[in-house]
Amino acid sequence: MEKTLSIIKPDAVERNLIGNIVKRFEDAGIKIVAMKLLKLSKAQAEAFYAVHKERPFYGELTDYMSSGPCVPMILEGEGVILKNREIMGATDPKEAAAGTIRADLAIDKEKNSVHGSDAPETAAQEIAFFFTEYELAG
Repeated sequence: MEKTLSIIKPDAVERNLIGNIVKRFEDAGIKIVAMKLLKLSKAQAEAFYAVHKERPFYGELTDYMSSGPCVPMILEGEGVILKNREIMGATDPKEAAAGTIRADLAIDKEKNSVHGSDAPETAAQEIAFFFTEYELAG
C-alpha cells in the first residue's frame, strides 16, 4: 500500500485546524498510520527542506516551518500521493481548486497550511525524516 508524508504546517496548527484537515483525509478514505505534534528547530527545518536550499524562498520557508508546532503524519492508501496532493490543492491558494485545503484554509503561498510529498522517492525520504519504523502503525 502506498504511503506519503503530510505535514500540517504551523499556521494551521496555530489556528486550531488539525481536526479539520485530518477529517478531510479520513473523509477521502485515506488512512493515517502515524502522526505526531512537534516543533522543528531551524536546523531541522533546513535539513528537511535542503532540496530547496538554492531557492529564494528557502530562508523564509525554514523560518516559518520552525516558528511553531507542526503535525507530520503518514497517510496510506491506493494512489495516496496523488490523492493527498489533490486534497491539498495548488501551492498558491489563489490557484487552488475550490474545496481543497489550501483554497479553504491557507493564508498565503508560504502559510499554505499543509505539505505533501510529491513522489514515492521523496515520500520515503520524508517519512524517514520524521518517523522510525517503530512508530508506524500500519
